[in-house]
Amino acid sequence: MRIGVLCGGGDCPGLNPAIRGIYLRGLDFSDEIIGILDGWKGLLEKKTQKLELSDIDEIMGRGGTILGTSRTNPYKKENGGKVCFDNFKELGLDSLIAIGGDDTLGVANKLFSDFNMPVVGVPKTMDNDLSATDWTFGFDTSVTSAIDALEKLRDTGRSHRRIMILEVMGRDTGWVALFTAIGGGADYVLIPEMNVNLEKMCEHLKKVYERKKHALVVVSEGIDLGKEETGSVDEFGHTILQKKGVGKIISDEIEKRTGIETRLAVIGHIQRGGTPTLFDRILGVRTGIKAVDLIHEKKFGRMVAQIGNKIADVSLSEGVGKTKFVDKEWIDLVDTVFK
Repeated sequence: MRIGVLCGGGDCPGLNPAIRGIYLRGLDFSDEIIGILDGWKGLLEKKTQKLELSDIDEIMGRGGTILGTSRTNPYKKENGGKVCFDNFKELGLDSLIAIGGDDTLGVANKLFSDFNMPVVGVPKTMDNDLSATDWTFGFDTSVTSAIDALEKLRDTGRSHRRIMILEVMGRDTGWVALFTAIGGGADYVLIPEMNVNLEKMCEHLKKVYERKKHALVVVSEGIDLGKEETGSVDEFGHTILQKKGVGKIISDEIEKRTGIETRLAVIGHIQRGGTPTLFDRILGVRTGIKAVDLIHEKKFGRMVAQIGNKIADVSLSEGVGKTKFVDKEWIDLVDTVFK
């Protein structure tokens, strides 16, 4: 079969291992794997690259994606969905694997619904906010990078007797911030799923500071401070959250309310890059392999999912239909782990 593969949305570690898994499993079936460059933009413009074994030989440890990516939404272009389907046929593709998060897989699901395009989805997002799968590759590496940054901030905070704030990515969910805070031994965390209580936070930080003369706070970029969101949006209508500057607001409030010198660090896009962790490498390869299997089973309109330790599949509509927020079980841990 002639199988197309594209990566859409933000990059993250694990994409290249997924591409490698797709290609290697394709060899078992004598498939031809066609890389579509720069996400849905590449399908709109028919920009492709036939993948060879030499292309994927040494990409397991590389972050990002060898195919490129973009946040292009074909349904924001005139007849974009039809153009994608027509180009799919003109390229002689038998099926398409779309690797991405909610937006990318949402487009894949719409193409399947509108044109019966034979598509399979592979979920990725450093935010870990896709429903119907327990984990997405990119998340483990991003949190590992954030914890490394937090440990370095601890050194500075301890040396200068400061409160240190780390703002992390995560969009509208708090998985990245919560796991960073717990795994890095922070003293407080602010996530979108919890109400921001500045008075409670500052009273807690004063007690922590009295005990050890420094403190660490992790802030998710998507927390709600009751201020109207302004600024640029992408083609899927998402506000570019780093321009909100929530970390700076929190840092200023802490210093004003506690009288303790406070500093902010924003890790930003550093979380997206770097060598994928072992977990993300293995998950990427396994999901890529499963995607090819689904194609040969003619199970289109499906998304690969990790459920427990098993690699399974669910409908694309189920995978993109609901955001996976931090639930009560995790939130209940907060009072225990932040003393």
